[in-house]
Amino acid sequence: MLELLKKQWWFIFGPIALACLAFIWPSWWFISIAILIVVLYLLFWAVQFAGVTQVEQNKMLFEKMAYEIDGRQILMKINERQGMPVSWDMIKNAKKTKDHYLLSLSKAQFIFLPFNIFTNPNDLKMMDTYLKRKNLLADSASKTTVG
Repeated sequence: MLELLKKQWWFIFGPIALACLAFIWPSWWFISIAILIVVLYLLFWAVQFAGVTQVEQNKMLFEKMAYEIDGRQILMKINERQGMPVSWDMIKNAKKTKDHYLLSLSKAQFIFLPFNIFTNPNDLKMMDTYLKRKNLLADSASKTTVG
């Protein structure tokens, strides 16, 4: 949810600017409406994120999966017969931190890949290479050390 709020900072800033208008034209309406908008916005997204865990269709998202990553796609497999391919063009952007990759598919859909799922350092280098080739990861962001 923090990633979503970072991307949509402008929506939080708008109501705060509305509340600042109360200094120009003093009225408690500005402040109360601004607070209400921010609270409803945060509540909406909290319900979305909490609700996805309760839907039967999304049950597979919270099970352990095996990943097969190659130049064409990321194959997320529940078992040998069930899986879902995610092609590289479905990924909007990627972020590498000190302990994971975060691949964004949309505003509220992402793939979280912790480094501990990669069996050796060469797998991490290969993932960096795929992300750079697809222009999803900048060179400066990928200089994070693993250890």
